[in-house]
Amino acid sequence: MCHKCQEVAVLSRRTSRRLITASVTAAVLALGGCTGSDEETKSASGTGPSVIAPGKPGEAAETLSAEDAAKQRTDDDSPNSADIDYARMMIDHHTQALEMTELASKRAESTRVKRLAERIAAAQGPEIDSMEGWLKTNGGKEKSGGHGHEAMPGMATEAQLKKLSAAEGKAFDELFLKLMITHHTGAITMATDVLAQGNNIQIGEMADDVIAQQTSEINRMREMS
Repeated sequence: MCHKCQEVAVLSRRTSRRLITASVTAAVLALGGCTGSDEETKSASGTGPSVIAPGKPGEAAETLSAEDAAKQRTDDDSPNSADIDYARMMIDHHTQALEMTELASKRAESTRVKRLAERIAAAQGPEIDSMEGWLKTNGGKEKSGGHGHEAMPGMATEAQLKKLSAAEGKAFDELFLKLMITHHTGAITMATDVLAQGNNIQIGEMADDVIAQQTSEINRMREMS
């Protein structure tokens, strides 16, 4: 397949998936007992459930129909605020995972845990580099450094990290797996959110990779627990 055809195919798949995600999300909200008026639940074009599309950095969000949102993404995949926030926060999220995996080489007892930690570090280090590069290209700061743990699902608290740093042997293995499963689950939540709310194809592809890889690792860790 030629390079141009590949680009068209990727764009088509991305738009289709996001249209489905947006439509399902809107339908769930509608069925969940929303109490707004009929006018509020209709799209800007009056043809169905509305989709809240985050604006570009510095711009307000807008309400679109699922159809209009999909068309907009097809026409322009410029990063919006959801894309920028995802990259900034995921850098911090991955950085904490690297801090946790670094402890495993000296404190873990299980060879499987050590190897798992090595795989996680080998994957997430380059992902941090990719997101930092993407932020440079798209006008965002390389690293946020300002997002609190509460803003990112799955992040370990300072107390939990301190406990992990003090643990050794089997106690370390058990706590590491517990914290990392939670950490990975949080990353998947963030990736799923940006697939529904973001607009940039490259960020969407990064989020797809996070979901696929970390889902596989969660399954492996549960078997080890």
